[in-house]
Amino acid sequence: MHTDPSLDPDAPATPGAGIFGLNCTRDRAGVVLVPVPFDATSSYRTGAARGPDAIRKASVQVDLYDHTLGRIYERGIYMEPTDESIMHLSEQTRAIAEPIIAGGGTTDADAVRRIDAAGERVNAFVHGRTAAILAESRTPGIVGGEHSVSLGAIRAVAEHFGPASPIGILQIDAHMDLRDRYHGLRYSHASIMRNVLEQVPGVGRIVQVGVRDFGEGELQFANEHEVRVWYDDELFRKVGSGESFADLCRAIIDDLPERVYVSFDIDGLDPSLCPNTGTPVPGGLSFREASLLLHTLAESDRTVVGFDLVEVCPGQSEWDANVGARILYKLCGLA
Repeated sequence: MHTDPSLDPDAPATPGAGIFGLNCTRDRAGVVLVPVPFDATSSYRTGAARGPDAIRKASVQVDLYDHTLGRIYERGIYMEPTDESIMHLSEQTRAIAEPIIAGGGTTDADAVRRIDAAGERVNAFVHGRTAAILAESRTPGIVGGEHSVSLGAIRAVAEHFGPASPIGILQIDAHMDLRDRYHGLRYSHASIMRNVLEQVPGVGRIVQVGVRDFGEGELQFANEHEVRVWYDDELFRKVGSGESFADLCRAIIDDLPERVYVSFDIDGLDPSLCPNTGTPVPGGLSFREASLLLHTLAESDRTVVGFDLVEVCPGQSEWDANVGARILYKLCGLA
């Protein structure tokens, strides 16, 4: 147990408390969360840069006892302060990227160079924070921001465990994210898993769940690499034919190696749960289905070595952040 022994988990959160209303300090945390407020390459609509702070605010309403995972808070959860320089970088870079994205691409090599340089800076920031957390024998969790912010974390986790023990990635997502330089940008949110496969040798396999929007080139790339895709319509047909979703969850987890990094793009859920996310797509997992998948992973013999939650975009209400905070708490429980 790492959390404050004086904590009453049933009491309201105290003003100024940390994530989930906890007063856990970093030195007592088993899970350390890194907010990354960056969404310069979002190709439909922006807002994910505000996700980490919105989730932090909404998290104090999450009840701390989880029916399946129990007293998640007891391991200790700490969220680092938001680095305002990353938010500023996001705003600057978005201003450069906006006309490129609106025009479907560019021949402005200098603009692309500056956007790619910003992506490299974010990668270095996330890699450094993740590596430091792993060196402290804590579990890292990245809170985005757009999906591109995950690359540095995945690289750090893969390096930590070494090439002799490749990690697997469980990716919950509406998209494959296997595009090559989308809009001409190397570190586009739509290219995150392609970059992982091409740049991080310590990743053995990616298992994607909930995919329902992708290009033919992405499909070909997935078929040629270590990517197992559980399409949204495929899951729906199997359940409609009499297979239980619980059995499908076990089959999904069976595709993964012993060490697992979970990358959870909120648009993998039904968009009624995340209506303001950057690229919403009809269909997707219900909250209960996503929870069952995560619980099945927790009950397996796999070890969750890191995770991210990305693409949560707060709207006029706190609904998206409310859902995101509850997914984040379950991800902390997996760790």
